[in-house]
Amino acid sequence: MLTNVEHIGIAVNSLAASNALFTKLLGEKPYKAEAVESEGVTTSFFKINQTKIELLEATHPDSPIAKFLEKKGEGIHHIAFEVSDIYAEIDRLKTEGFTPLNETPKRGADNKLVCFLHPKETNGVLVELCQEVKEESKE
Repeated sequence: MLTNVEHIGIAVNSLAASNALFTKLLGEKPYKAEAVESEGVTTSFFKINQTKIELLEATHPDSPIAKFLEKKGEGIHHIAFEVSDIYAEIDRLKTEGFTPLNETPKRGADNKLVCFLHPKETNGVLVELCQEVKEESKE
């Protein structure tokens, strides 16, 4: 089941300019930045209490974020929900009639396995499921 809102993703034209803007707005600098090559994005994360904001900048013109920005401009791109078992949740949601954009979870930013649901079935909102990647013990 969905356990909580994990983060809100915001597509931006310039990560540097948006980091400065959100630092002024929130009074905190981003706690993390990373590239997700498989998605063609560079991200940064802000955190206020338990709420995370993920800023996403395209790294190439064919990336999903570049296409989103071209079509809709800067703004909220997705809402992410944390799940305890992403595989079971994908199966449950498929049974409920939702269409995953990727049948198998993939590595995303912030040490997460992720899967997106098609927005045509979620009132136009891109929904991301994410689960913390548990590191294997090295014994």
